Amino acid sequence: MNKKTIVLGVCGGIAAYKSAQLASSLYKKGYDVHVIMTKNATEFITPMTFETLTHNRVSVGTFDRNFQYDVNHISLAKRADLFVVAPASANCIAKFAHGLADDMLTTTFLAASCPKLIAPAMNTGMLNNPITQHNIEICKKYGMTFVESDSGYLACGDVGKGRLAEIEDIEDAIESLLVKDKPLKGMKVVVTAGPTQEDLDPVRFMTNHSSGKMGYAVARAARNLGADVTLVTGPVSLRKPVFMDVVEVRTAIQMFEAVEALKDEYDILVKSAAVSDYRVERVSDHKMKKQGNQLTIDFVTNPDILAHMGQLKKANQVVCGFAMETQDLVENATKKLVNKGADLIVANQLNEDAAGFKKDTNVVTILTGEGITKLDVMSKEALGYEIMNRLLQILVKKRGIVC
Repeated sequence: MNKKTIVLGVCGGIAAYKSAQLASSLYKKGYDVHVIMTKNATEFITPMTFETLTHNRVSVGTFDRNFQYDVNHISLAKRADLFVVAPASANCIAKFAHGLADDMLTTTFLAASCPKLIAPAMNTGMLNNPITQHNIEICKKYGMTFVESDSGYLACGDVGKGRLAEIEDIEDAIESLLVKDKPLKGMKVVVTAGPTQEDLDPVRFMTNHSSGKMGYAVARAARNLGADVTLVTGPVSLRKPVFMDVVEVRTAIQMFEAVEALKDEYDILVKSAAVSDYRVERVSDHKMKKQGNQLTIDFVTNPDILAHMGQLKKANQVVCGFAMETQDLVENATKKLVNKGADLIVANQLNEDAAGFKKDTNVVTILTGEGITKLDVMSKEALGYEIMNRLLQILVKKRGIVC
């Protein structure tokens, strides 16, 4: 299998040093990374740094005489699966917007027909300048994708928006753009993820061990396959994925309300969050003090989001639920499939070595009305695609019947 080629453009700016981390990470993931630097970028970091990290020669000048027979900027433009510019200066963005090609980077960029990802980094005033904002909009109009700058303390001493986006966010955007097949394009997918928290008093709350990794993997897979994704997430330590709407909630009631508000919009709903079955009947206004060896708390039942959405779903909507069990996996998951009105249940056993909370792998059994399939151990990222592809098949069958 051929490696995918990523061209990484590096413009002048203090954030150029962060591009070395990006180049290194992409190389370690197996991409063929080719770096093109502007002359100003070489004032902040040397080409040799990138050559050491990518094992490819760095291009700087258009008229460099140390070249192969093929015209280098045209060769790279044709080979590229993705063109990333990080950091992108206001000057380079202006050139991209208006088709100016006066160095190796802008010449190759203009010649490339692959998807293009731009990560701006500059002073807040420059970024907020109406001219820069207009140039960004022009680039977007031509199909270029942007990873928004972060806010914080800038090298110039200002505080505001303009910092290069976190490398993890840029990589997330890259993974999204490199998936060429978009079978979910035009569809709306809602995913719930993570735990909920139910307050006991102003100090304590009840929760579970869910890390949100599985739900986030499903949401990224849906986005990468072209869907318009809304991620409804409980409190987790994971970075929020780019290019999707993220709704942050804490309690089961809040999650119920967030999902309920989307009941008429989604094509596919994936309920992977670990929602508390119960909440305290009355949250104490003050910290509960220790009173002997026993503490009595009255609980009430939380709304069953999966069952509620299963009852409300339309004929052309698909609902997926998750079942985590410690015993009688298939029996309990089958009951859930039938009783909750789900189209598909992803079941996993907590006490399996490769499954469970906080792990990067999972071992699941897929249950649908047509049968039961046990899958091998796989990463949660790979399982996200597996789940979405199976849900798409169900959706196609449903809509074939309806039509």
